[in-house]
Amino acid sequence: MKQMIRWFLSKTVRDATAMSKHVQKLLDHQLDLLSPQAVGNLQAAIQALRQAVAGRAAKAELESHLRQLEEAANKWLKPYPNPGYRENVEVLLVALTVAMGIRTFFLQPFKIPTGSMQPTLYGVTSTPDCSRSGNPAEAGRERAAATFQTPGGWERLRQWFEGVSYLHVVARTDGTLDEVDPPVRLLIFNLWQRLVIGGKTYILWFPPDYGQPRLEDRAGISLGQFFHKGEDVINMRICAGDHLFVDRLTYNFRSPQRGEVVVFETKGIQGLPPDQFYIKRLCGLGSETLSLQQEYLVTGVPSDPSPVPVGNLVANGVPVTAATPHFESVYSFYGAPSRPTPEAPRGTQALAYKENHYFGHAMIRRLAPGDQYTVEPGHFFVMGDNTMNSLDSRFWGDFPATQVIGKSFFVYWPITERFGWGYH
Repeated sequence: MKQMIRWFLSKTVRDATAMSKHVQKLLDHQLDLLSPQAVGNLQAAIQALRQAVAGRAAKAELESHLRQLEEAANKWLKPYPNPGYRENVEVLLVALTVAMGIRTFFLQPFKIPTGSMQPTLYGVTSTPDCSRSGNPAEAGRERAAATFQTPGGWERLRQWFEGVSYLHVVARTDGTLDEVDPPVRLLIFNLWQRLVIGGKTYILWFPPDYGQPRLEDRAGISLGQFFHKGEDVINMRICAGDHLFVDRLTYNFRSPQRGEVVVFETKGIQGLPPDQFYIKRLCGLGSETLSLQQEYLVTGVPSDPSPVPVGNLVANGVPVTAATPHFESVYSFYGAPSRPTPEAPRGTQALAYKENHYFGHAMIRRLAPGDQYTVEPGHFFVMGDNTMNSLDSRFWGDFPATQVIGKSFFVYWPITERFGWGYH
């Protein structure tokens, strides 16, 4: 304890300790290159300095041993070429090793790829988003309706922290859209993207992440499309998808619980690409029998205007309701009642669909009205919170629990109401 206090209080003691460790490391690296005489002299100088520190020698004596060790190191150790670069490379390698260790065992960054978990977690969204348009005419109307000015100054900076970016390209001459190259990337960053219109090249510097739809699909443009000089080719407002950390540690000590938002590998899941990670809410555990208890008919779904039955999840005969932990928001409803439809069974109410709001779970595919699904032992059944537009276990079934890599932990970008822990 006294030695530790002395280390904190005395800069000379700290310098002596660091010097002895540094020279010892260099000596260990060069043992096969140095003569026995050099090794002996260096070991003696290191030992003398360490004994002076341990014996609580006076400051003048420590400084004398420090000079002797420095002289011995300069005399006997072989110099390295470009020592500054070597030191920086060592620091970089250590930092990378620590970062990889944290990523592998503790926290892994993850980017939300789609809107299947909205409004809990958001993928990339844009205005306009013509990727959902059914035909070019509809895409053109959506493009024309998206008229807004790109802000500047502090407002632009404020929106940037919220993940909002703008793209505005105006045709400099009459001509067709000849090329749209994919963004040039460095690690996780988009550096630039090239467009060619009427033989003229347009460079988009640091374009945002477009998510799964391409720029052409979101912007409602296509190769061969003709633009007049001064016409808007692209005028978009793009909101970044949520970036979060995945907790890879907790599930080493306990099993995942119903309602937690989990990230899992798609390897081996029929109908899914084998090399991706998905994020969904855990709804069914191994050996459970699941069904959906119909409560409402939702009308006006963009992808299908026909009424869709939705309701509460039932696991082994026990309803999972808004009172169940992690499901509080899944069953909150913000839509306005609409006219009852002829298809509405007695005791149900037809409700108008409002995009990105919760309704409960849509009853489709493996959990269609009247159907039950039994989860295999050691498997999980997951669903997206954007229940009307989620490709999940209702389509491709359950998957082995061993494919879960962790649970959502902390949204670190963008800085919106979902930032932090409170988005569940």
